[in-house]
Amino acid sequence: MRIVSLNAWGGRLHGPLMRYLVDVNADVLCLQEVVRTQDADAGWLVYRDHGVELPQRANLFEELKAALPAYDAFFHPVARGDLFDGDRRLFSEFGLATFVRRTHPVIAQAARFVHGDFSSDGYGPHPRSRNAHCIRLFDYRCGSRITIAHMHGLRDLEGKGDTPARRHQANALVDLIRQVKQDGDRLVVCGDFNLLPGSETFEILGTLGLIDLITLRGHDDTRTSHYRKQPRFADYMLVTPDIEVIDFDPVAEPEVSDHRALLLDIR
Repeated sequence: MRIVSLNAWGGRLHGPLMRYLVDVNADVLCLQEVVRTQDADAGWLVYRDHGVELPQRANLFEELKAALPAYDAFFHPVARGDLFDGDRRLFSEFGLATFVRRTHPVIAQAARFVHGDFSSDGYGPHPRSRNAHCIRLFDYRCGSRITIAHMHGLRDLEGKGDTPARRHQANALVDLIRQVKQDGDRLVVCGDFNLLPGSETFEILGTLGLIDLITLRGHDDTRTSHYRKQPRFADYMLVTPDIEVIDFDPVAEPEVSDHRALLLDIR
């Protein structure tokens, strides 16, 4: 089974991103920062915030659904805020997307907010709301069940250190996983956690038996050349010891976001 986790960066590198997500041939795609704008006519819209303007692909989720017809698609927005087409203001949803190849049926799932709650009137103040999605799959090839969860961790303007809000977030993620996972399931947890290695979040996730592959395997960079700041940790992939890891790679090329895709092959 191949699992890919990626912060899609609102689809800003749209062409390379779409090609990669089709060509990577994943069984499960766990995507953060995905946009859906139901009334958009244009392919591109602009996010504006205190003098900052960022291009966003208006309907990235719908484009991915069309490009991945063999997958079941799930979208979980955290907020509905404003994007702009020139001076025209449009309501746009922003959140998580999960794509699962239909050869692996989803036999249970749940989503919840790990920080804050849904905002229907703007993206909200920092640190903005964040959510997580957890699915339980049946793998016909080996006759077993696997639980996979991903999260977009809260962004704190003060940095990526431990805070009470991040402790609550980690405990909320563990509660969500325990709601879906059954005894005997293998477990994978991934996403853009917005955390540094050594955070207490990893101790909390360790209560589920999870081990972080980024630090365990000596990787020190999960960002691409489009990200200019330090530190360069944000994205993580964790597994339980019963997962047989065939390959794991924070993919440096192609660059499809300011985050690297995390690619995990397991048996």
